[in-house]
Amino acid sequence: MTRLPAAVRGLVTAFAALLAVTTASAPARATPGPKAPADFVALRSVDRTIIEEIRYATAHNFVGERITGYRQPLCILTRPAAEALRAAQSRLRSTGYGLKVYDCYRPQRAVDHFVRWAKDPDDQAMKTEFYPDVDKSRLFEDGYIAERSGHSRGSTVDLTLVRLPAAPTRPYVPGEPLVPCYAPEGERFPDNSVDMGTGYDCFDTLSHTLDPRVQGEQRADRLLLKDTLEGLGFVNLAEEWWHFTYRPEPYPDTYFDFPVSRASLTRAS
Repeated sequence: MTRLPAAVRGLVTAFAALLAVTTASAPARATPGPKAPADFVALRSVDRTIIEEIRYATAHNFVGERITGYRQPLCILTRPAAEALRAAQSRLRSTGYGLKVYDCYRPQRAVDHFVRWAKDPDDQAMKTEFYPDVDKSRLFEDGYIAERSGHSRGSTVDLTLVRLPAAPTRPYVPGEPLVPCYAPEGERFPDNSVDMGTGYDCFDTLSHTLDPRVQGEQRADRLLLKDTLEGLGFVNLAEEWWHFTYRPEPYPDTYFDFPVSRASLTRAS
């Protein structure tokens, strides 16, 4: 090996030391998360008139904190489900109503967060509002929490009706006094939606879509939502007036785990 002059060796040593310091101080790059298939879209790229209030991207939900995997307050769905919602919105707007979505695609990591929460008997911060009459130990047995969710397949949506034009809903303030989700409309947390008899995500049999105790305008509005969506290919979950799945599902057996964010979409939306 040819010996280098002392001056050159000094320069090489100094350069190597500088390179090592620069490399050590460089910030670590975040590992990109999994991507959605190409036929998943942001709902607002299909219809910007549908109101989005993504509850699990906030602390106003039965857990009481932002849910894992919800990086942005964004409704993501398979394109067929999103286009069917656009058609529903068009039909409803002619009658003075519109849609508001609470949740759309839900990553498996969010479902896992629900499961961890449900197994912790000491965490009941939001009980007064969301499950006032249900013992937390029965959430799995009674079907309110499960280890898999149809939302993770990308064609299920939680939503309600609003009368147009809809005023904004005031923000939830963590720690504010809670009122049962089945309380009269004027007493429970304010929502700019129509009165469906309970709030969203109310763990109570009164949330069953056709519960006979729900009558008058509340029942009529539940049926308007149900009939409109079922006429466009959605199927309602009988235990939740807000829960609908588009059929046929493009991914009936796949539970995705990409985060809820624009970065997860293959195409910018």
